[in-house]
Amino acid sequence: MASALPTAMERPHFIGIGGAGMSGIAQILARRGAQVAGSDAKESPTADALRELGATVHIGHAAGHLADDASCVVVSSAIRADNPELLRAAELSVPVVHRSDALASLMLGRRAIAVAGTHGKTTTTSMLAVALGELDLDPSYAIGGDLAGPGTNARHGDGEIFVAEADESDRSFHKYDPEVAIVLNVELDHHANYASMDEIHESFETFVGKVAPGGTLVVSADQEGAVELTSRLGGRADLRIATYGESPTADVRVLSIVPHGLTSDVTVSLDGAELTFTVSVPGRHYALNAVAALTAGAALDVPAADLARALGAYTGVKRRLQLKGEAEGVQVIDSYAHHPTEMAADLEAMRGAAADSRLLVVFQPHLFSRTQELGKEMGQALAAADASVVLDIYPAREDPIPGVTSDMIVEAARAAGADVTPVRSADAASVVEVVAGMAKPGDLVLTMGAGDVTDLGPRILARLSS
Repeated sequence: MASALPTAMERPHFIGIGGAGMSGIAQILARRGAQVAGSDAKESPTADALRELGATVHIGHAAGHLADDASCVVVSSAIRADNPELLRAAELSVPVVHRSDALASLMLGRRAIAVAGTHGKTTTTSMLAVALGELDLDPSYAIGGDLAGPGTNARHGDGEIFVAEADESDRSFHKYDPEVAIVLNVELDHHANYASMDEIHESFETFVGKVAPGGTLVVSADQEGAVELTSRLGGRADLRIATYGESPTADVRVLSIVPHGLTSDVTVSLDGAELTFTVSVPGRHYALNAVAALTAGAALDVPAADLARALGAYTGVKRRLQLKGEAEGVQVIDSYAHHPTEMAADLEAMRGAAADSRLLVVFQPHLFSRTQELGKEMGQALAAADASVVLDIYPAREDPIPGVTSDMIVEAARAAGADVTPVRSADAASVVEVVAGMAKPGDLVLTMGAGDVTDLGPRILARLSS
């Protein structure tokens, strides 16, 4: 399926091109023939992969990196106003385009599925991308994480379907006009941008309002926030609502989820027929994500039985309960979970998958604002582990907030009866030594958080092997 390249996207320059969301858009544009350039803070496999596609990737940020003939500068909400390349764009009168606008332009002319929700977006988007590919539908997709199979977070396909992860954190998902929208759950998060649940619901209502006439909203029938969203929508004659979940009222009803170690067998009732399929990752929440994917595919008239079978080909996304390796009888697994609901779900999944193992968690809180609002709940979630190591807060794009530290999480965890060891060191080697000293043969070590805690897994394995 041919895709005309918007003029503004012919020579784009990406600030932060190595980021999960930015790199995917850059990949698709490069494959569509754009002259892609950009910069990132450090070298990475992602930067190398973009160079192989013909992109120019600079390391570090400098005004001189922006070419005079750039057609636009693409930014995310994480890029600060004083970035030298952004300042140079203003001097050259080069248009500045938000990442979401760039992605929206790529979806034009396609049958778009936009996957939204406080948790589970990356997994559900990935499940759809893999399953549709298994059915030779050749989809395009843009995902906020790397698939374990294809090893990429984006693809330009010749099929008519485009699957995209829709980010609510900065309201950028309001830019999309999908044929099918998925809302997995609605919870309070991203406290720097949302002051209340009412604001969150209003934002999701706006997202749903952008669904194309005659389109479909796929929404959870179980999760409280999603149910509330559905009740707020009122009647819209040109929008079909398809609910899924374990609720007896669900249009696609989950009849059973049967765990088998690191997999689950899921049986659903859809259009009066029962379908059973395998989800190759552990945990009820992942099984429900697969049902959301099934419901969305069916809304685009993909045969449900074929799609159910194809969903079994999904083997996971990097950082979503990804096995990093084993050393001296200790398995190290990596989790992106950073919100209490995600943490509790992944800990429950690991308990179900390895009930006889001792579970050790290395948790790195993500963002000062999130810790300030949800630190107590994070600590309570850690009570499900046998022992935890809590690191300092990973700031990402935020400046420190006075009085907000990971001690809030440690105190809440101990109040909940958890065995917690705080590690107040920026030196990764010190953290590795603490964890290696705790781990024993048969244990599972779960590195958890959205920051650079993911880098500790290989180092822990190396230390255990030494």
